Amino acid sequence: MKVSRYILAFVFCTWSLCTLNAQIAFRGAWIATVANIDWPSAEAVGNTEKQQAEMIWLLDSLQSLGINAIIFQVRPTADALYRSDLEPLSHWLTGTQGSWERPNPDNILRTATGSPIEQSSSPMKGREIQTPYDPLEFTIEQAHERGMEVHVWLNPYRVNLAKTDTSILASNHIFRQHPEWFWCYAKQWYFDPGLDETREWICMVVADVVTRYDIQAVHMDDYFYPYPSGGKPLPDEETFKSNPRGFEDIRDWRRNNVNLAIQDISRTIKECKPNVQFGISPFGVWRNASVDSTGSATTAGITNYDDLYADIRLWIKEGWIDYVLPQLYWEIGKKAADYEILAHWWANEVKGTNCKLYIGMAPYRLENASPKTPWGNGNEIKRQMDLNRTIPEITGECFYSTRPLLRNPRGLCDSIVSYALPSPLQE
Repeated sequence: MKVSRYILAFVFCTWSLCTLNAQIAFRGAWIATVANIDWPSAEAVGNTEKQQAEMIWLLDSLQSLGINAIIFQVRPTADALYRSDLEPLSHWLTGTQGSWERPNPDNILRTATGSPIEQSSSPMKGREIQTPYDPLEFTIEQAHERGMEVHVWLNPYRVNLAKTDTSILASNHIFRQHPEWFWCYAKQWYFDPGLDETREWICMVVADVVTRYDIQAVHMDDYFYPYPSGGKPLPDEETFKSNPRGFEDIRDWRRNNVNLAIQDISRTIKECKPNVQFGISPFGVWRNASVDSTGSATTAGITNYDDLYADIRLWIKEGWIDYVLPQLYWEIGKKAADYEILAHWWANEVKGTNCKLYIGMAPYRLENASPKTPWGNGNEIKRQMDLNRTIPEITGECFYSTRPLLRNPRGLCDSIVSYALPSPLQE
């Protein structure tokens, strides 16, 4: 009798674990290329053979951890790690920004409004040079062989990093073609989100990638309007005055600029390939409850709505995005931004919508963590993964970023392997 009870208990526990795990269908990892964070390594810049070998190693390693999707950064600074007729070859790939040979001229791009792009609008027209392999094409082929989805990660507005000035930009960079489309903030240049031309250009870039590559999603992260720097005001007052579009408050106008961009990008993707998803990975806090009673019980110093002008909630409710992947890079119990509180808040936001919820997790926090901190014992990510499985709305998780993950900080990979998942491409 006792044996029977033990068997039943074991079966129940096993069934419960399987049930909890079954809700998690997406297991991703970001592969960051800006500043050669994850790929290619500094030693592999300009070396095709070494780059390909590194990518194969990354994908094999991720596959062994049960990763079934990669988020591959292919437009870090308005450049391209794929064959583009619009933007230059990334210097993160070769060491110098340059030109790509023109792709098939039969590939017709379209603007956000659906009108064909004039051939003369391409800054790359007529430039045919010897080019390296196509990193995106290679990565897609290798990832799909391993049953992994490929989400292309595009940064919409950023032109350079603070530590790299505009002198590195190629003559065919859109910044050189239309300097009036950009402004500088905290030593970094950005597309002006208030311009119609900015939205149209970004949609052209998106259409180019979606049309020509076998990808599963277009992905954007938290870099919309730049993070505040030293109390400096954003230099967009003149754009606001010239085209307020009925808004009296510049903050509402900024949010509308980003709303219009997200809406246009979503429409562009679906017009090109309806099956390609559109995902956003925002900063983890939409708004604090102290400012808005519907916000989260947090005291974050920066929020999406008030500082980055990204109204993620609206995008979810309007159906403009297919998944949201908030970056919850804090521990359970953190006073200003508690992982558990935020996981439940985002879960509530996707209820009753068609938007999937994945959670962005931070293995990099385990590296060099003091033993006295919550990250120091190596159990924090596992605790968070266990929590994810108690919230039905959470159907995936993603790790930032690949190289810290593969260094197996504090034995993290052992925990991840225990949560192995099937590949969505093989289901």
